[in-house]
Amino acid sequence: MRFSVLLFALSNILKIASVTNKAFKKYISKISVKILIKTEDGERARMFVFDKGKLSSIPGDQKNYDVALVWKDAATGFSVMSSKKKDASFNAAADGKLRVLGMSVYAQWFEDGIKLVM
Repeated sequence: MRFSVLLFALSNILKIASVTNKAFKKYISKISVKILIKTEDGERARMFVFDKGKLSSIPGDQKNYDVALVWKDAATGFSVMSSKKKDASFNAAADGKLRVLGMSVYAQWFEDGIKLVM
């Protein structure tokens, strides 16, 4: 439940930032990409759709993504995504708790964009 709420909150934070944060607005203005964040079992998921400055999100597991960040379970996803440690995602991937499917360059782009907002 906490993981789903975190994804929903992130969606709202990014939507607001896409209008109010000039740096983030500029950052997302030139790209069209679909980023899925989900648990391995697919029970909890949300897709973030960036379309040349416009942002939307779709709840639930989706198949048409450019990159998917797949967490071992919801507790791990919540713990790592809410961590203040800069290398939390890297360590989770190294430990096999996070898998990146698709174009990993978009995962890095997404993480860099989050840093502009948070």
